[in-house]
Amino acid sequence: MTETYWQDILVALRQIIRATDLHSKRVMKVCGLTIPQVMVLRAIDELQNVTVKRISNHVSLSQATVTTILNRLEQRDLAERRRSSTDKRVVNTFLTEAGRAVLATAPTMLHEEFIKQFEGLPDWEKTQLLSSMQRVASMMNAENIDAAPLLDVRAVDDVPR
Repeated sequence: MTETYWQDILVALRQIIRATDLHSKRVMKVCGLTIPQVMVLRAIDELQNVTVKRISNHVSLSQATVTTILNRLEQRDLAERRRSSTDKRVVNTFLTEAGRAVLATAPTMLHEEFIKQFEGLPDWEKTQLLSSMQRVASMMNAENIDAAPLLDVRAVDDVPR
């Protein structure tokens, strides 16, 4: 009997893609936001009185992407940007009451659950998984694709208005 490991691997990859897609749709249905939008709102909530640069660093997205997301969040009155009273060059971002209310409805992110389980693994298994995933990415010619450390099937800046 010929082993068909590749079929099992492709099934596992498809399951990951499908789980990511379903979770993304669930988040959108529950709170009306994309995963990157939820992450930016959470960063604003956690960091308080925060600049785009700090949000960008916190969520591992480019400043341009965060700015695009903030524009959409502001249009929906979920976040607000104000110039600093002490330094007019600095623009700080705040969560609005509506933003807090929406954030309270947001489910746990899929990557957060993954991280929690991953951190519980022994170091040898973490290394093995990392190596295997990097190899799969390479085999799919994806190792040079820029990607944020979050699980979402949409492009990060493909957010609804």
